[in-house]
Amino acid sequence: MNRSSVAASGEERLNVLTSVCAGLSDIEVLEYGLDQAVADLHALGGMIHWAGPVGSREPRLVTASGLPPSVMEMWGVTREVIVRVLRDGTPACAPITRPTFQTGRTGLATVTAVPLRGPGPPLGVLSVLQDGDTEPTAEQRAFLESLAVWLTKRLARTGANSGLKVLWWPERFADSGLRKALKEVKIGSWDWDIRTGELRWDEPALNMLGIDPATAPHHIDTWSNIVHPKDLPRIMAATEEAIRTRSVYEIEYRARRPDGTTGWMHARGHPVLDEQGEPLRMVGTVWDTTESRVARESAGRALRDMSDAFLAVDGDWRIVFVNLVAERLLGDDDLLGRVLWELTAAHQPELQAMCRQVATERVPASFDIRWPTDDRWYHVRLVPVPDGLTLYLADVTEKRIQDEQREAAEHAAAERAARIQELTRTLGDAVTLRDVMQVIAEQVLPPFGASGLAVLTREGDHLHLADSIGSPTDILGEFQSRAALVPSAYADVLRSHVPVFITSTAEQRRPGPGGADRTAGSRMDSWAILPLRVPDQPMGYCVISFDRPHQFTSEERTLLTALSGLIAQALARARMYDLEHTRAQELQRHLLPRALPSLPGLTAAARYLPGGTVAVGGDWYDIIPLSADRVALVIGDVMGHGLTEAATMGRLRTAVRTLADLELPPGELLAHLNDLVSDLGDDFYVTCLYAVYDPTSGECSLVSAGHPPPAFVHPDGTVRVLDVAPDPPLGAAAPPLTTHELHLPEDSLLVFYTDGLIESSTRDIDSGLAELTRLLTGLRRGLSDSDLDRLCESVTEAMLPTRQQIPDDAALLIARTHRLAAEDVASWPLPDNPIAAREAREHVRDQLAVWQLDDLVMTTELVASELVGNVIRHAKGPLRLRLLRSRTLICEVADGSLTTPRIRRAAETDEGGRGLQLVAALSQRWGTRFTVDGKCIWAEQALPAPDAA
Repeated sequence: MNRSSVAASGEERLNVLTSVCAGLSDIEVLEYGLDQAVADLHALGGMIHWAGPVGSREPRLVTASGLPPSVMEMWGVTREVIVRVLRDGTPACAPITRPTFQTGRTGLATVTAVPLRGPGPPLGVLSVLQDGDTEPTAEQRAFLESLAVWLTKRLARTGANSGLKVLWWPERFADSGLRKALKEVKIGSWDWDIRTGELRWDEPALNMLGIDPATAPHHIDTWSNIVHPKDLPRIMAATEEAIRTRSVYEIEYRARRPDGTTGWMHARGHPVLDEQGEPLRMVGTVWDTTESRVARESAGRALRDMSDAFLAVDGDWRIVFVNLVAERLLGDDDLLGRVLWELTAAHQPELQAMCRQVATERVPASFDIRWPTDDRWYHVRLVPVPDGLTLYLADVTEKRIQDEQREAAEHAAAERAARIQELTRTLGDAVTLRDVMQVIAEQVLPPFGASGLAVLTREGDHLHLADSIGSPTDILGEFQSRAALVPSAYADVLRSHVPVFITSTAEQRRPGPGGADRTAGSRMDSWAILPLRVPDQPMGYCVISFDRPHQFTSEERTLLTALSGLIAQALARARMYDLEHTRAQELQRHLLPRALPSLPGLTAAARYLPGGTVAVGGDWYDIIPLSADRVALVIGDVMGHGLTEAATMGRLRTAVRTLADLELPPGELLAHLNDLVSDLGDDFYVTCLYAVYDPTSGECSLVSAGHPPPAFVHPDGTVRVLDVAPDPPLGAAAPPLTTHELHLPEDSLLVFYTDGLIESSTRDIDSGLAELTRLLTGLRRGLSDSDLDRLCESVTEAMLPTRQQIPDDAALLIARTHRLAAEDVASWPLPDNPIAAREAREHVRDQLAVWQLDDLVMTTELVASELVGNVIRHAKGPLRLRLLRSRTLICEVADGSLTTPRIRRAAETDEGGRGLQLVAALSQRWGTRFTVDGKCIWAEQALPAPDAA
């Protein structure tokens, strides 16, 4: 067949389609056209997809021919080709892979797709699937494009001539989860092409109409088939209005179903505009409102006869519904259509203002109002609705009366509870028996009109008067000498733990248990005897007395009975406090230095004030003598206060002393202490300041781990606070810690303190430092030891004027520095060879002669010679010898080695190894400390006693 004959064949087919499809529906036309395309290309199958709403353009399957659509859609890139043609508007041809179901292997196929062009974007896509990888010929492509043009014109013509038509598709490419959700809530969707007149319904919408989606095109031709004739004009008018105004389309109408029944449906949608702003289509949702409409009609009948008043008004405040109770309140039975505010009963400013506010803000509101027609209270509930406002009025007069009575009772109960709560709080703060008695006298006796109070505790078989307020002395004497179990009302209370209330003296004199008590001769006329008891421990009883007869109400008896438990607990706490306070004070005395040493390098004074109710805490201070008259000063704060913190403080103080004896530098010492605190657990943090002062040079090295900075008072009276950033507290620090070097003149003051001294709830750290600086400014040199003690006292009194109420522990340590006289220090360099020992002995003889210490020459020569010899044999230079004359005679030999000398046990045949044993035997103490250049071995000897003369 030549090309012209093929072309003629294509035109002939289109002519046949034109004549055959004249009376067919749109879906039938699509099916016939698709069959022609599959036959012409000898294809496996074909599909027609329709474009979705503007914006998504998601292709929707309309019809298929040949293979099942589910098979064709799963092949290769079929959908990708269709989407591309729908997007670009140009034909496309692409090879794809297809499975061979019999063998399980794959084969090749070719998809060819052409657009169904419309006045704007493509309306849809026609696609065919051919076996193999051979593309269609040019004539075959020309036929497909001609067929697509014919189908587009045919659909446009039928849409214009026959009114709204329906095309349904199963939406195989839609989100199945979303569709399931829509089915569950019974919401359908629709899409109406304004230009072509095509109306598309999804499956949920067709189900609402009672139409099988498979036969939908055969049951729906025009609106009159699915809409009640009476509602059709309203639908068309609403549609035209939405298109004209580009506004939201919404209407409720009666739907006609194929089975002859009628239901109510609610449609909502909006127009979609093209690029020029003209309406292109309308999309929206539809749902069945049959059940809700029936419910509304039933609700109207229920509202009419309900016991509460109900009425509804429109946007112009005209009444559109009113029930019988509302008619009675408004005073008329002909209210429909009347303006609410024209009615006398409703002309109330508060009601009118609230109604207008709710109508404006569209937020429900409620309030109570007294209605003028019956002078009763009504609770008004205002609810905005789309067309106006609804008002509910419920009679709450009786409820308000009950609420007022309940509020009065609750107010009285709240006052009683507040008194009990305040009493509980103040009793909890009371720590001594006298404090407890004072609280009861101030907060219990006045409300009850009582005059006296006495507390008796049981000690063995006798009663002991613990304390009393306002009780007669003759009764107190009787209480003091009474045996616990002598028959009486008091013995009954001890035995049964049940309170006894005596309303008058006459009642007490009646025969029976407790009769003929000595209280009969008292000036008191009424008593409340309350047992004091904590779990498994009867303590005694409390007697509240009245100077006139008093009738105890049931409420007073209940309160006083509850009060007895509070008093018993407070007394038990007071006893525990006294015991704990005594133990704490004893523990604190053992943990802190009993007396600060007076050393050649400095003298010091200190104060410690515990915080809280327990007289023990975690703050500590210490002064530790070191070698060469050097002095270590330490102050620290274990965060918190109590016995646990005090025990931790004692462990740390012992650790500091042990590490100080090792002559460790300040930074290394606190690094070891940081490891110890870290081992205590994550809940322990400690601030610490450690300083070492050398009186021979006036140098002071200090390290601060989170501690407040120390203050230095110069001999001229100026005060300086160390302005450096401290390292983190122990337990959180990360070595190495920063060491600060200072030079202190003679008679300087070192002031160490904890944060409890300068910081409080009413004063921050900066203000506290400023106040401390002011107190220290102007101090002059020459302070005696007693002056330092008075200075500590005056500073603590000024910084903590109310010591008994301080929330945190506070410690203060003030030290005055001294310098060793130059004539008491002698130092010489020594050669790094064996003659060094001889030179050392010569220097010792000469210097001790000057110091008139001839008695120590022999032992000092031996000590110096052994120390130097030890360096020559085991260490390295440079060597240096130093003698210090202080409270003891100190001999030091320094070298450049970091090795630590050890005393060893020498055998009888050893020729050496006994040098350090001789040094230890001839000295009071000896040791080694490391320096910047190496180490120093030192030994101390006692000075000879001065002559009696």
